[in-house]
Amino acid sequence: MRLDYQSMENLWMPFTSNRDFKSDPRIIARAEGVYLYTPEGSAIIDASSGLFCCAAGHSRPEIAEAVHRQLAKLAYTAPFQMGHELSFELASQLVELTPEGMNRVFFVNSGSESIDTAIKIALAYHYVRGEGQRQRLVSRERAYHGVNIGGTSLSGMVKNRQAFGLGMSGVAHIRHTWLAENRYHRDQPADGAHLADDLERIVHNVGPDSIAACFVEPIAGSTGCLVPPVGYLERLREICDKYGILLVFDEVICGFGRTGEPFGSQTFGVTPDIMTLAKALTNAAQPMGAIVVGQHVYDTIVDAAPERAIELFHGYTYSGHPAACAAGLATIKIFRDEQLFERGKSLAGYFQESIFSLQNYDIVTDVRGYGMIAGVDFAPGDVPGSVGMSIQKKLFHSGLHVKSTGDAIIVAPPLISTEAHIDEMLTKLRQVLDSVSAN
Repeated sequence: MRLDYQSMENLWMPFTSNRDFKSDPRIIARAEGVYLYTPEGSAIIDASSGLFCCAAGHSRPEIAEAVHRQLAKLAYTAPFQMGHELSFELASQLVELTPEGMNRVFFVNSGSESIDTAIKIALAYHYVRGEGQRQRLVSRERAYHGVNIGGTSLSGMVKNRQAFGLGMSGVAHIRHTWLAENRYHRDQPADGAHLADDLERIVHNVGPDSIAACFVEPIAGSTGCLVPPVGYLERLREICDKYGILLVFDEVICGFGRTGEPFGSQTFGVTPDIMTLAKALTNAAQPMGAIVVGQHVYDTIVDAAPERAIELFHGYTYSGHPAACAAGLATIKIFRDEQLFERGKSLAGYFQESIFSLQNYDIVTDVRGYGMIAGVDFAPGDVPGSVGMSIQKKLFHSGLHVKSTGDAIIVAPPLISTEAHIDEMLTKLRQVLDSVSAN
């Protein structure tokens, strides 16, 4: 099919300036390894792993073959009151990667669904304990927790909330962790742990027995890579323990090796009560997300129900879909066989050094990063976000894909990348920033 303007009109694209895109389409026809290819055959090196989800590179034949075999054998079975082998196998292999004690898995279809499911699990946990009054949730400014109504309510990015009403009631936001004095700081900033005390201020303001859970991204990803200050996550854990609040880590972006360990919780040495996962779980070959909970959360909910009764009235038609489970198992095998978490960890220093070399451009106002993810801020123009979008488009036409958020880009190369790939990404970045600076 040859695309023209008329044939593009029926699709309403997500998180896209539709009118602008259709006047200047950026179409991908195929992908392989760390490269995307246009219909004309031009190569685009992918510096953001798709949307942080293709950690093992694009179009892995091992995953495609596993999905094909599964679809030919069992394309679907209802997940309510029935099961299939791969869902149990994937859950078992997944908990081999998660922190000790995080050993019960609930499958969903996206990161957004994982957040809304985590909300319901947290509420149910307190309800069966006789503390159903714990209905408040705490999130952060500049947080991104997906786009379902629960995640939208938790969001601290104003444009993700502005047009969609009041959302869920009872959501409070503590401050984000970006501080001007930490600009251009590699890895964890030394200053900022005190910002976690905002949670205790909220506790004192609304009552310690009214808060169900605190939702935090170990590294705030979509807002431009905000790395937690030293001691910050530890302080949140202490406050949650003190007041009986569940701590939820949104690991959708920084999970599966992005921070050097399987998950950010292990990198930073803080274990939550609930984790939300998605993206690299299937290397984006199939839609899938997951919630992993501690044994104490699972036991509390399950043991409260009578024998032979449903314990949690929640689920999706496609929870633990057979093809998605096949993709997940094939992906975990690749992670292990190719030691991709270790490869990403060994490449991280070179990647961060390369990214931080951009700080001397006048248009660059901050660089942040940890492991295999980094954010670069640009001086804004008259319209918020216009500079970031303009640079993203220029980069695409120069042969580089990055994710932009407002007037920032987020760089998160596939874990299969080499130093030569990082060099190619930085060469294209510098070429575009040189051209922008010259104008």
